[in-house]
Amino acid sequence: MEFSKKDIRTLGADELKDFFIEKGDKAFRAKQVYEWLWQKSVSSFEEMTNLSKETRELLNGDFFIHAVVIDNFQVSKDRTIKNAFRLFDGNIVEGVLIPTTERMTACISSQVGCSLTCSFCATGKLDRVRNLDAAEIYDQVVLIRNQAINNYKTHLTNIVYMGMGEPLLNYSQVMGSIEKITSPEGLNISPQRITVSTAGIAKMIKKLGDDNVKFNLALSLHAANDVKRSKIMPINDQNTLESLAEALTYFYEKTGTRVTYEYIILKNFNDDITDAKELAEFCKIVPCKVNVIEYNTIDGGEFQQASEGKVNVFLKYLESEGVIVNVRRSRGKDIDAACGQLANKNKAAKLKTT
Repeated sequence: MEFSKKDIRTLGADELKDFFIEKGDKAFRAKQVYEWLWQKSVSSFEEMTNLSKETRELLNGDFFIHAVVIDNFQVSKDRTIKNAFRLFDGNIVEGVLIPTTERMTACISSQVGCSLTCSFCATGKLDRVRNLDAAEIYDQVVLIRNQAINNYKTHLTNIVYMGMGEPLLNYSQVMGSIEKITSPEGLNISPQRITVSTAGIAKMIKKLGDDNVKFNLALSLHAANDVKRSKIMPINDQNTLESLAEALTYFYEKTGTRVTYEYIILKNFNDDITDAKELAEFCKIVPCKVNVIEYNTIDGGEFQQASEGKVNVFLKYLESEGVIVNVRRSRGKDIDAACGQLANKNKAAKLKTT
């Protein structure tokens, strides 16, 4: 019966092998199916053309594939593509293809909505509906990779977990997706090309260290002052800068990976030379670099972008203190695809939530 079926992509390779042996089929079928699922990224059993009709019918009888599909997309004047991905249950998440002269980046989501309510972020104004499973995260990468190839004749160079949701609050599924994306039996993308961004959950940053992850870690910092950071990021009340500093030190000792700090400069809030000094001091904790990000306005937002003059003074001070600084110019602002703007404004999402 339909209700007894399960998504085949929740099974590991050994479980697939056990299934075929139990059904009286050859054990090597498991390897064939696994390759179709994770290397060739098929979304139906009919596409598994080296399997017999009987084997495909067997799979159809016991399993389904909850493939993610593109519900709609928008293309920015700067060539950025924002996608509304429809999940099997009708929920919508967004993901973005960001093309630049140097790289081709997929920005993907890990949750439907978000529970952290950061005041500068449109996603934070949505309720958290549920976590994505590993296959749903993996599918976003595949779909955006195909867009890069079909539209720009270029393969993905980078993947960032900076879309909707807090990745470290969906730890096991995020880690599962990265395993499939980086594995030679999967997409075989180097973990050095993957960045997981967190709003800052100290105990989970330590867990990343314990798991000796090979991918990059970015912390959405935005203020190196507890009072200011708590004002815009309520999660700081339970994960203070002191606890984050301890966790980051632990992470670096375990992995040896340089940390990235994301810092949105907000007008008359965190754009002063005092803020720059606090940030430079925080940067002494572990080897790091700072991405200074343009603020992107959101509906009903209380903040504005800092003036160019103040930003320049801010940057010069950090550089004078030996901090490695990059300025991230926003992409896709005209289609609400830039950092902090993902808010499910598409029609399908509105129908789902009304």
